[in-house]
Amino acid sequence: MEFKPFKIGKYLIEKPIIQGGMGVGISWDQLAGTVSKEGGLGVISTVGTGYYKNGKYFDITKNKRPNPIECNSKEALFEIYSNARLICGNKPLAANIMVALSEYDESVQSACEAGTDIIISGAGLPINLPDLTKDYPDVALVPIVSSARALKIICMKWKKKGKIPDAVVVEGPKSGGHQGFHTIEECKLAENQLEIIVPQVLEEAKKWGNIPVIAAGGIWDKSDIEFYINMGCSAVQMGTRFVATSECDAPMFYKQAVVNSTEKDIYLSGSPVGFPCRKLKNGLTYKIDYDLSQNVKRNKERTAPPINCISNCVSPCEHGKGARKVGFCIADRLSDTILERKDTSLFFIGANGYKVNEIIPVKTLIHKLMYGEDSV
Repeated sequence: MEFKPFKIGKYLIEKPIIQGGMGVGISWDQLAGTVSKEGGLGVISTVGTGYYKNGKYFDITKNKRPNPIECNSKEALFEIYSNARLICGNKPLAANIMVALSEYDESVQSACEAGTDIIISGAGLPINLPDLTKDYPDVALVPIVSSARALKIICMKWKKKGKIPDAVVVEGPKSGGHQGFHTIEECKLAENQLEIIVPQVLEEAKKWGNIPVIAAGGIWDKSDIEFYINMGCSAVQMGTRFVATSECDAPMFYKQAVVNSTEKDIYLSGSPVGFPCRKLKNGLTYKIDYDLSQNVKRNKERTAPPINCISNCVSPCEHGKGARKVGFCIADRLSDTILERKDTSLFFIGANGYKVNEIIPVKTLIHKLMYGEDSV
């Protein structure tokens, strides 16, 4: 099967492969810039940019709780975009911005000012995104949904503002990180699997003018891409496979953990955001799970690291309340990963991450996805 270019708004994407926006510090300038250079769509994560270049824009030695905008640094985001542009030139670049961010409005504004071409937004319904980007009419807007109902709600709300999504990502429950379902049990239901919800979203998308649909969550190889394009999708989005690339901004020990993972190492658990998340078992997660099983409530009695809530990064967590329920703070632990604090790092990973067996250049990976695993 020959894959075709497709458009998101005014932007032509040469190859139907979108790199998932992974934060903190997994998809920044090197990864996103290289993916776009190679004809896919590189996606820059806007969360935790203050940790760029080992905390260049965020004083991690502070004892007081900072404003979350310090973690999501505008200045750092500008530098990330500038460096990504040096790699990919004028090819399209996207930003991934979570609705759940405490500073969502400011992050959208910063991404637009930094020169993003496309905004991909999930972890909640981005109802106000057209209002936030009204001064940037060329910026294409792409919500992430996990059901046709969610797309319908977004389209109804956006149409009143004179806007229809330029594309939509439909994400199934095999993705890494946070899921679009309320419980682990819902993630396992047959009716919530990607191959079931994609046709429903495609049908809803047609009602609003054939919005391009992008399938995500568990996409692994060329045959998966063919499956969803034959179903009617314009492209796919992939995250975990791009972690194990030479250009990925993640530290090497994270990449190697993905390469060394087995199927039983990957599991779903609770998250401070209030939705299930898929992560990789390691020394940290065993400690977290032990503390939860022992109903440990105070920091001094914890086996796992204390919950400091260094950034108030996501509003559903309510300044650490959500973190204490599930035993870990996202910002604390993901920032430890990018700062290479191996004993306290948290690794998000997709359900098929155990299939990764090597670290390869982005160019090689995209070639495999376009032409088959044995094509290189």
